Amino acid sequence: MTTKVSKRIRALADKHPGDAPQPLDKAVEVLKTYNTTKFDQTVEVAIRLGVDHKQADQIVRGSIVLPHGLGKTLRVVVFAKGDLADAATEAGADEVGGEDLAKKIKDGWTDFDACIAAPDMMGIVGPLGRVLGPRGLMPSPRAGTVTPDVAKTVREYKAGKVEFRNDAGGNVHAAVGKLSFDAPKLVDNIQAFIQHIQNIKPAAVKGHYFKGASISATMSPSVKLAI
Repeated sequence: MTTKVSKRIRALADKHPGDAPQPLDKAVEVLKTYNTTKFDQTVEVAIRLGVDHKQADQIVRGSIVLPHGLGKTLRVVVFAKGDLADAATEAGADEVGGEDLAKKIKDGWTDFDACIAAPDMMGIVGPLGRVLGPRGLMPSPRAGTVTPDVAKTVREYKAGKVEFRNDAGGNVHAAVGKLSFDAPKLVDNIQAFIQHIQNIKPAAVKGHYFKGASISATMSPSVKLAI
């Protein structure tokens, strides 16, 4: 069976630099020529790491606030009460609650991008792991989403904070902006992400830590990075 390739993809293939890794600024320049869709594509960076995902001391996970945000406003929900609930609302949280919010989520509502919880709310949030965990939305201290400073964390997510965790293949990937961003802004965001991954290299990792990286957009070929 022959796979039909659209005219758009054939046109993009003509612009593609092939398998040769490109300097970041050049790779972004190439990627921006793929901006031929009717919607603003999301740009992602993927990094292949020399980690063993089965070893707890080699897990690479965390979060970062990108210099120029993500180009979209994230929907953030917060589990908090009292003054912390008020602070979360003032900081821009889309929904704040306790047992009422937990019931809503338990009934199947997951129309949000980040979930933050005050430490004293984890008794309510814990049972939601079956719903939130598979979607990567479960609050955790390590990811910074279980925190007494819920207002600060809400503001960070609204400003463009992204979470990441390596997968079973040792790959870390994250959204880093929109294809409509000016090239220097995309370069800044991608550099910030790559540098952050470098900075949190697990001490237990031996040999090469970075094995390869590439950037792509929602409907574009990937471009390899020379890092």
